[in-house]
Amino acid sequence: MSDRRRPVDKARRAALDVLTAVRADDAYANLVLPQVLRKHGLTGRDAALATELSSGAIRMHGLYDAVIDACLTKPRLQPEVRDVLRLGTHQLLSMRVPDHAAISTSVDLVRATVGRGPAGLVNAVLRTISRRDLAGWVDEVAPDRQHDPYAHLAVARSHPRWVVAALGEALAASVGSDDELDALLEADNAPPRVTLVARPGMSTVEELEAAGGTRTGRSPYAVTLAGGDPSAVPAVAEGRAGVQDEGSQVVALALADSPMDGRDERWLDLCAGPGGKAALLAALAAQRGAVLVANERQPHRAALVASALRATPEAAAQVLAGDGMRPAWLPGTFDRVLVDAPCSGLGALRRRPESRWRRTPEDVEELVGIQQVLLDSALESVRPGGVVVYATCSPVVAETSDVVRAVLARRGDTDEVDRFQLWPHRDGTDAMFAATLRRRA
Repeated sequence: MSDRRRPVDKARRAALDVLTAVRADDAYANLVLPQVLRKHGLTGRDAALATELSSGAIRMHGLYDAVIDACLTKPRLQPEVRDVLRLGTHQLLSMRVPDHAAISTSVDLVRATVGRGPAGLVNAVLRTISRRDLAGWVDEVAPDRQHDPYAHLAVARSHPRWVVAALGEALAASVGSDDELDALLEADNAPPRVTLVARPGMSTVEELEAAGGTRTGRSPYAVTLAGGDPSAVPAVAEGRAGVQDEGSQVVALALADSPMDGRDERWLDLCAGPGGKAALLAALAAQRGAVLVANERQPHRAALVASALRATPEAAAQVLAGDGMRPAWLPGTFDRVLVDAPCSGLGALRRRPESRWRRTPEDVEELVGIQQVLLDSALESVRPGGVVVYATCSPVVAETSDVVRAVLARRGDTDEVDRFQLWPHRDGTDAMFAATLRRRA
């Protein structure tokens, strides 16, 4: 059989399709991946291979590009060829794929998708890369750690330098120093566990354990799956349970469990999309005779919230499509309010491998203004004596403690009663921040 007609490995072709969609169409890997797996008919081990290849190559492409460029006399490459090289480099440096298999399948892939021309280049570059391990290449291409620690970590751990600096500042503010920064960045590069939530009154952790889950301990409703498709779990398929990071569950519980005097009947999730926290809150509200209003500005995301709530008793939840910065309800309407604010997402880089390469410092500056307005809106929406939880899936100081400080300083009618900051390397969760605030009665 000729090289031109040699079959291309389906898992690698699927991974390349994901990289292409992320690069060319600004797609999100976690959203496009299921579509690509279905297109290629991949399940089980092949689906897992395609997932690891695509997620790893996107996550680590900062380092991999530095390695690839070090092997080129002319670093300019067709984007499609660079994508193939990133996949091959991930197999050589971060997976237990034999060198010959990583190289030959990459050559086959570039021949099938780009043409014969780049095949020799791909072969030569990957053979050069195969002569060193990951640590050896980091020593070769990363800036000197003593001279510029953040620049070194940016290459060695494949994060933009500004993100490294922002996370270092966040660690220093939270735990007193940035000594754990390397461990945090390394945790960002580890594939996250699939965590499920047993929505109370509809499912139990015992049911999810029977489906192969293991209790985690931080949230009383959380279990992790060792593998497999979570949608194959009956409770998940029926909406009685869901896929939800444990940190996200803890944020919802911070609102539901905060002590309160007086009426406790009306709850609000101000920025509810895509609906994970709303579904847990609605389940808890139903058990207490309360009602959750789940508000989401974008109609298509409001539809996702409605889907997440499909198993919730109808009387326990209401979905609204409205702008949380210009609420349709009267001030003081609610007893508990969650504002899970739009943020940079730098605390969830394990799950969104492309996010680190898309965000900019200017994005954070723009988001801070929105976050402050939303927190003000939440505080106007809660009654005196009621509770607001301000949360982000970012630990960045400008988006977390600085927002809370700025809003409280100009209001004068609200006290902060609690806060927490979770970390992937410490807690095994996304880096969720939450501050619990109470309007003075």
